[in-house]
Amino acid sequence: MPLFQELDPSTFHGGQITGIEPGSVADDIGLQPGDELLAINDNQVEDIIDVQFYGADEELELLIRRGEELLLYEAERDYNQTLGLEFEHPTFDIDIRRCNNLCEFCFVLQMAPKFRRTLYIKDDDYRYSFLFGHFVTLTNLSEHDWWRIETMRLSPLYVSVHVTDWEMRKKFLRNPNAPDILPQLQRLAAHDIEVHTQLVIVAQFNDGVWMERSIRELADLWPTVQSISIVPAGLTRHHKYSMRVHTQEEAAATLAYVEALQPEFRKKFGINFAYPTDEWYLVAGRDVPPLEAYDGQELQENGLGQVRGFLDEWEGVKEEIVNGQWSMVNGQRVTLVTATLFAPVLAEKAAEFAALTGVTAIVLPVVNKRLGETITVAGLLMGLDVLEALQTAVSTTDIFILPRVMFDHPDTITLDDIAPQDIANRLQKPIALADTLGDVWDALTGQSQVMYTPEIDAERPSSISLRLLNDNDLSSSTHDS
Repeated sequence: MPLFQELDPSTFHGGQITGIEPGSVADDIGLQPGDELLAINDNQVEDIIDVQFYGADEELELLIRRGEELLLYEAERDYNQTLGLEFEHPTFDIDIRRCNNLCEFCFVLQMAPKFRRTLYIKDDDYRYSFLFGHFVTLTNLSEHDWWRIETMRLSPLYVSVHVTDWEMRKKFLRNPNAPDILPQLQRLAAHDIEVHTQLVIVAQFNDGVWMERSIRELADLWPTVQSISIVPAGLTRHHKYSMRVHTQEEAAATLAYVEALQPEFRKKFGINFAYPTDEWYLVAGRDVPPLEAYDGQELQENGLGQVRGFLDEWEGVKEEIVNGQWSMVNGQRVTLVTATLFAPVLAEKAAEFAALTGVTAIVLPVVNKRLGETITVAGLLMGLDVLEALQTAVSTTDIFILPRVMFDHPDTITLDDIAPQDIANRLQKPIALADTLGDVWDALTGQSQVMYTPEIDAERPSSISLRLLNDNDLSSSTHDS
């Protein structure tokens, strides 16, 4: 019996359509924003993966709910013609699959209280791994999930392994029901599914012999396992257990071990295979490796090669400045905001930038008071911490440059829900967002697309009320933790 006839509309949910691409199949047959796509060719659609998979056929039947009415559309898709649907969410059954582990180093479990609700969602959804590169543990997969991964060839996936020994991994994840990761990876290998893995390393937990064994056993699964990111655990002031951050000596030892393996892997696989993230080098006081050491791996979002990208980009910008109208910025005063870990690197290059352009460039490292001083990366800076730190620099600065990654949210807000415009209004100074010194150059020469000028009539709290607000937030956080 066709799905259309056996459907129970009260329990059958699809994808809410928010946009139609002009010239697409959906446009040709008259679908509308607000319609709900329920099925393609008698296959219920759970997410945009289903839409892409079943919508690739040349002859299509689309089951649509429009208001209270069910409609069946027939269409023929021309070669290279897209289905052309945009959806409210990439998954239709639920927004995102939740994690069933209780890792002591889980960042969600270490969040300060009273932030927006979404920051407390522990996601572990294999579909987001395939679509967006999220790392998942594979501990919550059903046989239906495995069928979809294997049938639809959802490759590559991004997998948090942490430690390959089964008993140790169950303890590390605090999940006695966690399946053995090595057979799971072997099952993916049998279906030619590639995997990028990560080991989040906690000092005196899964480092040392555990890390060494994990790297070796993952290397045995090449080419299914395409890479291993070696990542230090991030621990906030709200961490409730006995874990700690790595010392400089431990970071140096980790680098020495992984780098000693890379020539062997390069000889076997043609790539370095195991990659320490940038944080290890910065903590150890070491120079980051050249770009070639990352073998073209697209793992920047996991902290691999971001610093090298920044340094190499600056070398190119130097030529642009020397050959350009740099005199137009001479005498401007700029304050560059960053977190404490990257501050020494930025200060060194900002000094070169200042010498070349005549700009007064001050680097301001901001301590993360809300999450704790052990959180040293720019992407987790708090808007209130930044605002408080900038108060002393208002009179000596013409423009503030903030890390763009601070606002890496669809609504361009910080973790504590502050927008760049809020900061510009409160300081009554222009704010620009930047990833690189090239972005700083664009801001000074009027070419930035992410510049926020203060609104003169905007209400601004005094520096005293701002300071009190910070103190109240911090004291309540300490009490709640």
